[in-house]
Order: sequence, then structure tokens, then C-alpha cells
Amino acid sequence: MAALPPSPSAVHADGGRCNVHGAAIAYRLQGPVDAPVLMLGNSLAADLEMWDGNLPALGQHFRVLRYDMRGHGASSTPAGPYTLELLADDAIALLDALRIDKVHFVGVSLGGMVAQQLAARYPNRIASVVLCATMSNQAAPAAWDERMAAVRRGGMEAIAEATLQRWFTPAFHAEAPQALAAVRRMVLATRPEGYLGCAAAIRALAQDALLPRIAGPCLVLAGEHDGAATPAIAQSLAQRIPGAQLHVVPGAAHLPNIERQAAFDARVLAFLADATAATGR
Repeated sequence: MAALPPSPSAVHADGGRCNVHGAAIAYRLQGPVDAPVLMLGNSLAADLEMWDGNLPALGQHFRVLRYDMRGHGASSTPAGPYTLELLADDAIALLDALRIDKVHFVGVSLGGMVAQQLAARYPNRIASVVLCATMSNQAAPAAWDERMAAVRRGGMEAIAEATLQRWFTPAFHAEAPQALAAVRRMVLATRPEGYLGCAAAIRALAQDALLPRIAGPCLVLAGEHDGAATPAIAQSLAQRIPGAQLHVVPGAAHLPNIERQAAFDARVLAFLADATAATGR
């Protein structure tokens, strides 16, 4: 395994909103100013604070760019529905606005779907990609019809509990009530219109054809107990992406970056060490 770039002493934090494609995209850019940039993509019904626990480890060696997808967090909520192509184009426009040429990208769930778009369509902008708890084809559109209908009827409160049950194992629910409460607040703070806009993109997911076009370093991660983006789905993804690595995070469900934070950070950093050595950035 290659060594990670050393931690420079100069650290700068920045944030704000950039106007891209009719949306104001909120971001935070933190970490050593001369380190490689690592961009993080959120799950549906989450904002950039879902990475708070990972920032100390990842930010030692990378300049970390977190952002809220349109309809989430502090970003604006243009009328939907949205597409995965649009969400990926938002990410590239944000990089353009910040004058960032190339990034390593880690995406969880919806963020992993966007990451597939980025790696396949913008290979000159993506140094490496981590696809976590995600898939390339929608096998259960009826389930998304039900969730979207529930949100239209009752807002985010209607799906909050079921979402947390899918995202985390029963053990985590028992062991980490404060962490669960913070995630619940994040879900409930999501605007229904933003949820519905992005959920429509997930419902229409059909990206199998993109996978062979992902040519750079790629790590596919799955939670051992993820009932949605299962380890079997992750294995299938990895098999269809040239040279991709596969890793299953023990004891985690759908958000391993939160549920098994240390294990997630360690595996991602090990992959990024090799990727930075291979790409030179």
C-alpha cells in the first residue's frame, strides 16, 4: 500500500453557496490548502453534516469538499423532478466555480449513483472514485412510488422511522441513540420537495451502461447488513467496473461511514493512498 500524502501545516476552511444550473449549491471546503481534494457526496435525505465524524481522519491528508445536493441542506430547491445527470453536472459546475481541476470522489447511496455519472462522463475531473452502499439499476420502483406518496401526504415525518431502520442495524439503534437522534434531525430537516426531486432520479436509475466506462481507480463498498444495496449488488458492480476493488464493511447497514466510522475511514484512506500514488494527485 502506498503512503498517503503528508499533512501540510497550513489549513484553510471556506464555505458558501455557488449558483449552478439554476440552483444555489452550498459547500464547505476544509483541510490543508495544498493537499489533494476529496469530494464527498451525500445520501438522499442527508446533508453535508453526515460526514462530520469522518472529517478528522479524511481531513488529515486531503482538502475535503462537502456539499449539499440540490433540494438538501443549505442548497436551494428548484422545481423537480431531478435527474442523476443533472446532479452530476451540479457537482462539476461547483468544481468549476471553485476552480478545482480534479478530485477524488466518495459517494454514499445517492452520492454513489452520482459518482458513477461523474467517473464515466467526466474522467478528466475524477482521479478516483468510491462507490458506497449504491447500485446501478433500480430493481424496486414500486417501493419508491410508495415512499414518494407517503412524503407527499405526510412530509418527511411519514418516512423518517422507516428510513432509520433501513440505514442502521438494530445493534446501532441500541448502542448509539445520540447518533441516531442527530441523523433523525437531518432527515426531518430535508425539504419534501428536495426529497421528491432526488427520489425521482433514484426511481429512474438505469446506469448499467456507464460501468464499463469507469476507467480510473475504483473502490466499491457495501455494508455487511445493508438490505438495499446488498453485498451481492456491490459485488456485481465491482465485477462490471474494470479493475474495481470490493470491500464489505463488517457490522454496518446502509451508512457505514456513520455506523462503522473507523473501519470506513481506514479502508477509504488505504484505497486513496494507492490512488494518489497511481494518479500522482
